[in-house]
Amino acid sequence: KIIAIGEVPEVQYYRATMMDRLRAWDAQTTVLEEFAVHTVQGAALSLVTIFAILYLTCLEYAFHLSPVVTDRVHVNETSPDGLQVEFDITFPKIPCALLSIDAANPLGESQSLNLDKEHRVWKHRLDTNGNEIGHRSRFELGSTMKDESHLRDLLMTKQQEEQQQEEEECGDCYGAGNDGECCNSCDDVKRAYLRKQWRFPEVNTIRQCQKNPKSLEERQNNEGCNVHGIIALSTGGGDFHIAPTHALEFFGNEGPLSFEQLINGIFEVFNCTHTIHKLHFGQDFPGNVNQMDGQNRTVNDDYAMHQYYIQVVPTLFFFLNGSSIQTNQFSVTEHQRIVNPGSGRGLPGVFFFYEVSPLHVEFVEKRLGWIQFLTSVCAVVGGAFSVMGMIDKCIYEFSKSHNKRRQCLG
Repeated sequence: KIIAIGEVPEVQYYRATMMDRLRAWDAQTTVLEEFAVHTVQGAALSLVTIFAILYLTCLEYAFHLSPVVTDRVHVNETSPDGLQVEFDITFPKIPCALLSIDAANPLGESQSLNLDKEHRVWKHRLDTNGNEIGHRSRFELGSTMKDESHLRDLLMTKQQEEQQQEEEECGDCYGAGNDGECCNSCDDVKRAYLRKQWRFPEVNTIRQCQKNPKSLEERQNNEGCNVHGIIALSTGGGDFHIAPTHALEFFGNEGPLSFEQLINGIFEVFNCTHTIHKLHFGQDFPGNVNQMDGQNRTVNDDYAMHQYYIQVVPTLFFFLNGSSIQTNQFSVTEHQRIVNPGSGRGLPGVFFFYEVSPLHVEFVEKRLGWIQFLTSVCAVVGGAFSVMGMIDKCIYEFSKSHNKRRQCLG
């Protein structure tokens, strides 16, 4: 028992020595209350410090925990399977009856638009104020004409068909003709009635007069057309275009058309003024910009062929939840080519030439996480207190020296 009692001072000394050694490592020294100096500028700086910490903490939270997108560009050996194009274009000065859409590969050969339940093209007639007329209808596909040689071939084919039909058919003169006389046109029936001095009946009752279509000006005077839809094209490049259709009977007259009348009629009616409401090459993704949306192009006095040259860049976007979409971005340059009747430079129309780039872009959506956020908060708190402490000390020392100088002078 005496030994145990004699060991107590040694244990206490050992513990006191350990505590002294630990105090020697204390970097967070505390100033006793009676030695602390409370100043107005110190209180103001403390408030500034609190607000600065709160503001910087909010910024760090937004930076570290909000999604950020990183990008990477690389060359891909393979191209996507297909190119989906969604468009919505308005032609305020061209009737729907004259428009058709088609696509071609880089060699100029026609390529399929791959229409199905998801890919369709529609047209909607518009009045002079841009209001829709009736219901939308399927748009004519293919059979577009891009140069004057197509017009000449069409005219020759049509004349041959009409000549063959006249040779094979003997139209009724409705009792006004002579024996064996044929009335194959509305003018033939009128001449027969005039020869008999009979009153000409209602035009709607004469078959030959019914089959003469009204001119475009009578059928769709001053109308416009909205064309919209989704098509799928080949990734090998090429173009898709909206141009005059082969359905030129809407220029119909009772007499045959000459080549000059036909081409002048197309140039007069086909004004390529247009507004692109939408032009997308795939699905949208966060941060994507479709620079052609809402663009308007006006043709005033000249006849024009409007050409767009589009560079399509395949894009893969990865979301935070692990899902991804395969889509495209694009850049575009444009050129308005002036064409005149008989110049041989082509017919008016709107052409979209596209090429798929071998460069692929990947966007990855991610956030930095909580560990980086907490580390940054610690740095903000420590830095704010340190900087404000130095400012407070400088202000205090300056105020102290200034008061001493005033006392000396007083």
